[in-house]
Amino acid sequence: MIMSYQLYRNTTLGHTLQESLDELIQYGQITPQLACKVLLQFDKSINQTLATRVKARLTFKAGKLNTYRFCDNVWTFMLNDVEFREVQEITKIDKVKIVACDGKNVNEEGSSKK
Repeated sequence: MIMSYQLYRNTTLGHTLQESLDELIQYGQITPQLACKVLLQFDKSINQTLATRVKARLTFKAGKLNTYRFCDNVWTFMLNDVEFREVQEITKIDKVKIVACDGKNVNEEGSSKK
């Protein structure tokens, strides 16, 4: 089973979808319930696509681990001076936030099983 985290709603694509749905609700063209179903389908689709179709791999190393947190099976890392490497390409970034979720304990609605 593919997990359905809502993390990707906070991307440009996710924000644009939410804004479009809000506008459709505002003009009475769809119901809030339908907008919710669309967002849940977005969550499922983006998670499934990333899990099954993305084959690129990269490595990274950080000059400093600034902070880290583990809560509800979700790791959050704040890194400084990070170097990403994919084959021959190298990219350096000053600050990076990484959110890593445990995909084994999530049901279809995106919440952790207790």
